[in-house]
Amino acid sequence: MPEETTWLTPAAHTKLSEEFEELTTVGRRHIEERIAEARSHGDLRENADYDAAKNEQGLMEARIRQLKHLLDRAEVREAVDTGKVGVGSIVTVNNDDLTLEVLVATSENRVSGVQTAAPDGPLGRALIGAEVGDKVTYEAPGGTFTYIVESIRPFDG
Repeated sequence: MPEETTWLTPAAHTKLSEEFEELTTVGRRHIEERIAEARSHGDLRENADYDAAKNEQGLMEARIRQLKHLLDRAEVREAVDTGKVGVGSIVTVNNDDLTLEVLVATSENRVSGVQTAAPDGPLGRALIGAEVGDKVTYEAPGGTFTYIVESIRPFDG
């Protein structure tokens, strides 16, 4: 089964690309220096600095693999206005108790002040394809939620 692409805004793609570049160059050099310094302290079996540096190296390499995988399967494009909720839409929904503004996209596209709903998550799946005025209901760990779609606009960040 082919892997699905991940939609990224140009800004999110640039940010992730810069992080990847930083980690694979400066980050790796920094870790190499920390490991070399820790090795110079002697016995590696009881060397907390060495253990910490190796642990940090493992975490950084995992992030590098994650970023590479994400960037390799990314679809970079601006969101478009189709009148329906799609990936890249900012949707305002409400019920009697709450009004939410939600960006339907993966967490890599997260922006301050707007909740993110993954397209394959409960709220995202319920919203995809909805139009203004539609009632959407979804199941989540906290129960069943129903909202009315008030507005839809393409994300422009």
